Amino acid sequence: MNFEFATATRIIYGAGKIHEAGKLAKGFGTRALVVLGKSARAIQRADPLFSGLTACGVDYTTFSVGGEPTVETIMLGVRERADLVISLGGGSVIDTGKALAALMTNGGDVLDYLEVIGRGRPLMKSALPFIAIPTTAGTGSEVTRNAVLGSPEHRLKVSLRSTLMLPRVALVDPELTHDLPPALTATTGLDALTQLIEAFVSVRANPMTDAVCREGMKLAARSLRHAYEHGDDAAAREDMALASLFSGMALANAGLGAVHGFAAPIGGMFDAPHAAVCAAVLPHAVALNIRAARSRGSATLQRFDEVTQILTGDKRATTDDGVRWLRELCATLKIPRLSCFGVSERDFDAIAERAAASSSMKGNPVVLTVNELREILAAAL
Repeated sequence: MNFEFATATRIIYGAGKIHEAGKLAKGFGTRALVVLGKSARAIQRADPLFSGLTACGVDYTTFSVGGEPTVETIMLGVRERADLVISLGGGSVIDTGKALAALMTNGGDVLDYLEVIGRGRPLMKSALPFIAIPTTAGTGSEVTRNAVLGSPEHRLKVSLRSTLMLPRVALVDPELTHDLPPALTATTGLDALTQLIEAFVSVRANPMTDAVCREGMKLAARSLRHAYEHGDDAAAREDMALASLFSGMALANAGLGAVHGFAAPIGGMFDAPHAAVCAAVLPHAVALNIRAARSRGSATLQRFDEVTQILTGDKRATTDDGVRWLRELCATLKIPRLSCFGVSERDFDAIAERAAASSSMKGNPVVLTVNELREILAAAL
């Protein structure tokens, strides 16, 4: 058996850890670029970070991100000058900071390094020191080696990817998620659960990713619904922050599968948030994968059996019970269907074609046909 496991250089987890950010930043330099969301909530949540930076003698400028980052977003931000980059926000904000830190040292145009639509050149220099501070419990981007960027011109989302982009510090403070609205708690939490399930059944799974996936699925199964219904429950928020962290560690080292194979093209073609697409597709992709594995006699069924037992807490539960559990969870969390984002049946061929060619689909445990991909889309519509 051969595998590798790469993650952030340092992971700091715990309630109130945001107050240590200034001291951490000081260890990397005296000029910080702070990447934030544009909402009033995002700016207000940054007050402890700003206070800590000022107290430690670190000057800072801010760069605001409205929505998921695009190629143009990165080219605007890379003009800034800094010794380090700090992102405080959700996956989009963290991916933006990650990409900016990489481009600031490597130079050139972001298209020089992007997959699919760019020249795909490798990054040659380590990124600027990057501190990732998540405020949602979903993407796990604080411990991954890639940044997902949109290209409206191509109607695609593509990745800037390199181990040189791994954050120096992932600072995970679950208290930063306490005021996350229920709808975002639901979709980001299901994104984390999706990543845990897909990494666990991936063809690239290994003993280390298995360990974090098992624990992460258990945490999400017991606490996602409760965090949605009772956002101020500290224990539930802690569970989900850990589940998200573990999901990022898992996907960065084991890959993903069909759900994320769909998320990239749908997100590029429609105004559809990544986490919401994953949540809408998850139960239907799991159901189709189980059916395909059963018909092909795949050993992957044993993996899905274990997923079911972890999610339901019942060692006698069948994979059908697992699918039912996921569907009921999505109903409870009021997950919108793909049609809510403008997807229709006439888009199925284009989406399926792009999904089949995506890097995420390479980790799917069963090779799915185009007709099977269309079935998933029809079920999620």
